Amino acid sequence: MALTKNTILSHKEIEHKIKRIAYQIYESNVNETEIIIAGIANNGYLLAKKIKANLDQISNIESTLCKVTINKTEPTQPIATSIPKEDYANKSLVLVDDVLNSGSTLIYGIRHFLDVPLKQFKTAVLVNRNHKKYPVKADFKGISLSTSLFEHVHVNLSKQPYDAYLD
Repeated sequence: MALTKNTILSHKEIEHKIKRIAYQIYESNVNETEIIIAGIANNGYLLAKKIKANLDQISNIESTLCKVTINKTEPTQPIATSIPKEDYANKSLVLVDDVLNSGSTLIYGIRHFLDVPLKQFKTAVLVNRNHKKYPVKADFKGISLSTSLFEHVHVNLSKQPYDAYLD
């Protein structure tokens, strides 16, 4: 017997959520001239690229993409960014990930950026699962979803059609 995917978001819905998040980021940064969109590798970075592309279409704010590499099995290990700290110091920054599960990846990412003075710091996720064990929230989210701890959210942003599903 073949199992069917329990789709949370379709391709069209994901594109709509990304556009909506881009507008929210723009509204939150309307007086800024530059913003850093920092995506947590791998899916968070793909989402950040898509948000940046939408932001570039709707605003004249100069946006810079930054890849944030976190060892998710050992998040206390040093975190790497694709741009130096000097390039995001005293700027508005949005940290992006695809799914907010327990909050551990996002909290360690936030901790890394706290070492540098920022004008504003916000977080964005496509799916917020509401299972946080850390006091972290997403400022911009595509969808909030209450699931059991045994379910897993998969997000495909690497090839079209995009989708998000539960299994």
